[in-house]
Amino acid sequence: MAVVSSRSVLPCAQFMQCRLQLQSLGNFPAGGLGGSFLGLARSGCKRGVVVVAKVSKGKTQKPSGSVTKFSAPVLTEIPVEEIETKLQSAQVKEVERVKRVEVDSDIIVQKLWRKVVRQLASLPLAIAELFAIAGLSAVGTVITQGERPAWYFQNFPDSNPVLGFLSWQWILGLGLDHVYTSPIYLGLLAMLAGSLMACTSTTQLPIVKVARRWSFLKSTKSFSKLDITDSLPKARLSDLGSVLLGHGYQVFARGPSLYAFKGLPGRLAPIGVHVALLLIMAGGTVSAACSLRGTVMVPQGLDFRIGDALGSGFLGPDASVLDSRVHVNKFYIDYRENGQVGQFHSDLAIVDPQDQIVSSKTISVNDPMRIGGVTMYQTDWGISAVQLRVDGSQPYNLPMAGLQTGDNKLFGSFLPLGDQGAADGKGISILARDLQTVVFYDQEGNFVGVRRPGSKKAITVNNVNIVVDDLIGSTGLELKADPGVPVVYAGFGGLMLTTIISYLSHSQVWALQDGSWLVVGGKSNRAKLDFERELNDLLDLVPEVPTLEEPVESPQQ
Repeated sequence: MAVVSSRSVLPCAQFMQCRLQLQSLGNFPAGGLGGSFLGLARSGCKRGVVVVAKVSKGKTQKPSGSVTKFSAPVLTEIPVEEIETKLQSAQVKEVERVKRVEVDSDIIVQKLWRKVVRQLASLPLAIAELFAIAGLSAVGTVITQGERPAWYFQNFPDSNPVLGFLSWQWILGLGLDHVYTSPIYLGLLAMLAGSLMACTSTTQLPIVKVARRWSFLKSTKSFSKLDITDSLPKARLSDLGSVLLGHGYQVFARGPSLYAFKGLPGRLAPIGVHVALLLIMAGGTVSAACSLRGTVMVPQGLDFRIGDALGSGFLGPDASVLDSRVHVNKFYIDYRENGQVGQFHSDLAIVDPQDQIVSSKTISVNDPMRIGGVTMYQTDWGISAVQLRVDGSQPYNLPMAGLQTGDNKLFGSFLPLGDQGAADGKGISILARDLQTVVFYDQEGNFVGVRRPGSKKAITVNNVNIVVDDLIGSTGLELKADPGVPVVYAGFGGLMLTTIISYLSHSQVWALQDGSWLVVGGKSNRAKLDFERELNDLLDLVPEVPTLEEPVESPQQ
């Protein structure tokens, strides 16, 4: 093997350190038979000097399996300082290489990010996203959302698909029963939000920064780039500034130059529109992900716990609200003169966990009750029981159940006759379509008569005298707890306000005093003809100063 010798022995620690340093250099491999290599020894070398033994493989190649010959080693003395210098140089180069790689990676990421932002800020992409969201929203409006599968089986059957193709299989398969919470809809909202933010950062904010910057024109040639230019002879810059200041402009002067503007909120309004749209989408997303809802059918005189109807969830109502009870004091229906239903009413009372009434209200359709972030709507009704007196007995409630008769409501009950009536199916059938009348049929199914609740007029059926005291209704309530509603309302309010503000014109005026001439120019982002008339009227108000020298030629000519 190759040997590095020295005349004086290096300490073991120094020897090992030198060996490791040599191994870290690409120019000094630690060993190997295929080429040059270094070996270190603890003896035969001057202190402070490393002797490198370079061994080269012989040029003559022997057949496989034979021993390879090596030429005699050539010993070369290299100072330790030179090796340390090379080590430091290699380390510096390695650090620089790593930095270059990191910089190149950052540049690639920045370029990719800018490209993505430019694509998101594209107006055609934003319009396509809006149309897609509008289309899905229309589908969600047409198709009832959030019903049980059985409801879609009944209303969208395969035998009679809506529009010739829309059946329950399409609705449930494509998730059209929950459009507003589907990944596609939420993904489109996220993309539109990204487009709005990208447009705001790349277009609107730079425009606002430029609009807020005071820019003074220092030469008459610069005025040729403006929409409107004019020259006033024998006019002073200060007089123009006073006129502009008196008409709502903010005026700034520097030497012979003047800059004035008004209507800066009109430039800020597009950013406000974007923020309002983001609020609306954020509120809609919160509503889709965190809202709670439930329905209950409660007979008159009973109550229910709010938490049992709603459940609990993230951003839900307070525990005190969920533990409160809703007591149905009374349910009644207003009827029109022709007998049709006019309005439903439910007299409700909110009872806290300490059995104290904290709120009460009679609700109706489109007039809900709100408490602690929970809204209760009047959505349905039913008949829970009929109160009867049989053969002069005390009043008792006979439960009634809903019967499937298509779109019309029908409720029925059964009054057994005798001790074995319930067992052998003999009894009186009682039916009601509303809270106004009760219809009786005997045990053979023959029509007997009709009675109004509270009329105190008895009816005889199968030798049984029956008096109808009351029909006890049930109120159908829908409960919603939607934390996104305030955010959506705030977004819509901001959208209306910023849309109105965006119609304000951002008008800018520049002026330059050139001897006795006053060069004036301006531009506006909208209503350019109105701005031109306004500026001409303002220039007419600038007084002529006779003490100034007679101008020879307009600087604009």
